[in-house]
Amino acid sequence: MWINPVRPVAHYVGILFRRTPFEGLYEPNAFDLSIVVPYFAFLIVLSIYGTHRYILTYLYLKNRHKLGQRPEMFPHLPKVTIQLPIYNERYVVERLLEAVTRVDYPKELLEIQLLDDSTDETAAVSSRLVREYQDAGFPITYLHRTNRHGYKAGALAEGLEKTRGEFIAIFDADFVPSPSVIREMLPYFTDPKVAVVQGRWTWLNRHYSNLTEIESIMLDGHFVIEHGARNLSGRFFNFNGTAGMWRRSAIEDAGGWQHDTLTEDTDLSYRAQLKGWKFVYDPRIECPSELPVEMNAFKTQQARWAKGLIQTARKLLPVIWKSEQPFVIKAEATLHLTANISYPLMVAFSMILFPAVIVRFYQGWFQMLYLDLPLFIASTCSVGSFYMVAQRELYPRHWISRIKHIPFLMAAGIGLSIVNAKAVIEALLDMQSEFVRTPKYRVEGRDAAWEKKKYRPRSGWIPWVEVGLAGYFLFTTAYSMSIQNYLTVPFLLLFFVGYAYMGTMSLLQTPLRRLWNALPATLRPRAVSNEVVES
Repeated sequence: MWINPVRPVAHYVGILFRRTPFEGLYEPNAFDLSIVVPYFAFLIVLSIYGTHRYILTYLYLKNRHKLGQRPEMFPHLPKVTIQLPIYNERYVVERLLEAVTRVDYPKELLEIQLLDDSTDETAAVSSRLVREYQDAGFPITYLHRTNRHGYKAGALAEGLEKTRGEFIAIFDADFVPSPSVIREMLPYFTDPKVAVVQGRWTWLNRHYSNLTEIESIMLDGHFVIEHGARNLSGRFFNFNGTAGMWRRSAIEDAGGWQHDTLTEDTDLSYRAQLKGWKFVYDPRIECPSELPVEMNAFKTQQARWAKGLIQTARKLLPVIWKSEQPFVIKAEATLHLTANISYPLMVAFSMILFPAVIVRFYQGWFQMLYLDLPLFIASTCSVGSFYMVAQRELYPRHWISRIKHIPFLMAAGIGLSIVNAKAVIEALLDMQSEFVRTPKYRVEGRDAAWEKKKYRPRSGWIPWVEVGLAGYFLFTTAYSMSIQNYLTVPFLLLFFVGYAYMGTMSLLQTPLRRLWNALPATLRPRAVSNEVVES
């Protein structure tokens, strides 16, 4: 007969947490309060940010009809500069230049700047490509720095000093701008108050793996719901650092590019809007880009964004609250810039969840139903509705087929909490770090290989913590089932899957791909696809 190994543990743990062993009696003690008070404090704060997602979704649905027709083009076309900031982008720089040189705009009114901070063979490749395009008559210049002062912000600032373009379009190395992108953005600048036009990112490799499917849905939510809601309801939103165009005078009026945060784009965006400049987001301007295919690269990207937003919050929230902006804009800016504070709270919440499950269970089902459940719904279920609405808006005929990825996305968001919590704490403690760019490998098709290419970041110690937390939540889930506390099991499984996925993928993704690709094609099981390997 099989013996449940969790049940005896559950029995003695239950006795430990109860003041009296008599069934049906429960008296909270000091230890219980030391668990329950922070448990509810964390849940309340997390539910506030979850409720904010509901509000953004409502604002988007309420105002989406306001996206009108694009204005008429300038009667006389202005001079435009395209800036391409790169750093060690050996695999994608050729694709980038090929796309930009196909942009449909008069050559005499266009300047292309390749701003190269590379320290490897990318510099030689880039300079050769630029010379070839110059010889072919393209208005392109090559600016190579060796000190990386100010990182991307520094490169953009130095490039700006060397051009007289009235409007500045920016594309990162992983983007492939369409030929029509300049003509799609420029008409909005006929309004002299418009500082920025931001396009919507789309994805060259959305279907490459489960990881890229999750990333695409995450970013779709940002571009559809967040940008759409903020822009159409008159709130502040941020330029995304790429796939957009600035009015040069707005950059200068707002104080120029500054490099004291890792999100120089958000920093400049808020400074410009505080100066009274208008921002425009048009989701119909699509800018294809490449998603990170390697887990550690994805985590590096997310950590940089998390740290940068908190740095921007520290820098600008005092200025924002002292400004004459309406309260609703100040509140939205606060929730936007501080949203990543939820990550260290999520880690702390994770650590106390096991004792909290025990304490709350013995306090009774009724309390859990009218206190815990609404807070869990506010803090977690808002994520699912947020992303489902975004997918329905983008893919009205196929959005139902994409719902299957959303539970996995919610788990992955929890799994990111360790690496992002570290980044947030560093920002709160004013610990400076370099701008670590996201590696790109020119992965577009399902069969593209990247595991032998350069630039892969190291996994470090964080994956081991994630694997440890996965084991912790596996035990917590088993314990909850042993005491028939089934209401908490779906939430606990999200934590288990999220930490297990992040930890194991960070440690094993590259070795498994190398092993898989080393096998002769005849030995690879037909049922196992690239997507399974990437899972």
